[in-house]
Parts: sequence; structure tokens; C-alpha cells
Amino acid sequence: MSRGAKVIVAGAGALGLSVALELARAGCAVTVCDPEGAGRASAVAAGMLAPVFEAALDVEAADHLDLLLAARDLWPELAARTGVVLDRSGAAAVGSEAWLAKVRGRLAGLGVRGADLPRAMLEALAPGVAPGLEAVLVREDWRLDPRPSLAALRGAAHAAGVAFRAEAVTARSDADWLVAATGAGQGLAPLAPELARLTPIKGQILRFAGVRSGPLSLRGEGCYAVAGADGLAVGATMEPGLDDAVVDTVALGPLVEAAGRLFPGLRPASHEASAGVRAATPDGLPLVGRSRTPGVILAAGARRNGWLLAPLVARLVTACVMGRDAGSYATRLDPGRFERGRAA
Repeated sequence: MSRGAKVIVAGAGALGLSVALELARAGCAVTVCDPEGAGRASAVAAGMLAPVFEAALDVEAADHLDLLLAARDLWPELAARTGVVLDRSGAAAVGSEAWLAKVRGRLAGLGVRGADLPRAMLEALAPGVAPGLEAVLVREDWRLDPRPSLAALRGAAHAAGVAFRAEAVTARSDADWLVAATGAGQGLAPLAPELARLTPIKGQILRFAGVRSGPLSLRGEGCYAVAGADGLAVGATMEPGLDDAVVDTVALGPLVEAAGRLFPGLRPASHEASAGVRAATPDGLPLVGRSRTPGVILAAGARRNGWLLAPLVARLVTACVMGRDAGSYATRLDPGRFERGRAA
């Protein structure tokens, strides 16, 4: 496809906005369409760019550390161009001695060596953390604040000439390409049948307004905790098969308890809860690349790594539109991999 292609991007979350910006930089005429005007799931997130702990703690990501690291390494350039602020303070696994022994073993299996944090340093970096807990620090994992980052990406896309329309997309119309970056939404499944491989996963997150916990992102037993501009965020539930964004206090119960174990001072604190719906494939990796429907490209199903994978997904989609070599990760993310039996 020659430069100047007309592209519609369906979805204004982290993936959609990153794709739109990269396409605009490549000279395409890009319009982003989203009926809500913004990506809800991307806003209801922690914004962790965490290749190491994702691979160490999530069985779905265990075999993909190289891909996750490659995606993270693209973030400094994207952040510099858009004004997204990256926090490179690192992340720490915090928990009991027995649990941390398992974490250390998994890190070692990945070829990563974490640093044991002295208790005094842990208390300085994570004020209020429960007594008796230990911590292992990794510097490879970063973070961004999702809501300001969405605004920064949208602003940069607008400055690059991307148009925005608050509407749903049902057809490619007169565009050369349609990019489906619609998360768990199935509205484009008639055009992109590969989307039927996606399973919705509801995720709920707690925010404790005004609570400051220091610069480190924490991975605890049963939860994570990260500081943000609007307070401490603790998450997240993983509720496969649910596609509603309604807060469920019963499902939040174990998360509230885990937050209290990590930060006992949170028990009496009031919090607000929010919910979003993400999408996952059978192998945990997103669908990125050309659909079997001509003129349609997929960029969906990043599970809980949408923010981390966004710049890599943007480059792969742009390569598809521009007719360039998509690189070594294209095959692993190919939307047709399930139909061809390369993944269960």
C-alpha cells in the first residue's frame, strides 16, 4: 500500500491511539472512531509496563518475555514524542518468605536476578506496607499513569492530523483499511471473523483517593498496588467470560482483603471501584495483523498487557498498511494462527 492510505481505526484505547499516531506519522489519513470517545478498559488499568513480573507471575505470559521486553523498549521513543511520563522506579514483589521464594525461582528461570530489599528501604519506598513482609526488586518493569497517558496520546494524534469521531464502525466504507482495535467488542466480528477467538475478561480495580504509597509498583499475594495522580490503585480482579462494566462488590471482596494485607492502614479507608472489560485469546497474545477479510487489520486481545504492547502493535499494524516487513514478532501475533492450528 502506498503512502497516503485512508485508514479508519475503530477504538480509542491505548492500542487504537498508538496505532493511529504511528499511521499518521507514516503519512496515512487516519480517523479514529469510538462511540464512547475514549478507551474505557485502558483507563481502568494500572498502566504497568511490566514484562518481567508478567512473565514470572502469569502463566499466560511465561513464554513471551522476549516479546514483552521488545515492546517495553519501544516506549521511551513513544513517550518522548507524545509527552507520556514513564516511571522507571521499578517494581517489587512483596509478600511472605515462602511466596517470595517461589517468585525468586521464577525470576531465575527467566534469567532475571532480583534484588532483595532491606526492610528499612522497603518501608521508605512503600510507606505503610505491612510489617513482616519482604520484597524483591526488579528494575526492568516500568509504569505510566493511564488516564493522563490516554490524554497525551490523543493530543499527539490530534496534532499529527488524526481525526476523531464519537461513533461505532460497522463497515470499512471508502477507507483503504479498517483497523479493529475494539478490545472485547464483537461489533466488527462479521467483518473480522478472527475476533470470535476473543474471550471477554472483566477486571475491577480499587482506588484510594489521597493515599500515597511511594514510587514503587508492588506485586503482592492476590493484588498489585501502584501510586497514581488520584491516589493508590489496587487491582485487579480477573473474571473471564463477563463483559459488563458494572462494579460487583461481592467479586471485589478478595481484592479488598488482599489490599488490607498489603497495606493494613487501608482497611478503614474509603475507596472507589471501577470496572472495565478486556479481551484475551487462547494463548494470551493479541491478534495483530491482517484479517482474512481484505482491507481489515486486527489489533485486539492484549489481555492485561494493552499498555505494554501498544507501541509494538502500532508498528506491526503500520507495517501491514505500508506493505513493509512486519518483523520477527508478526508470526507469533498473526490473527490466523488459531485457524492454522499453530495454537490451541
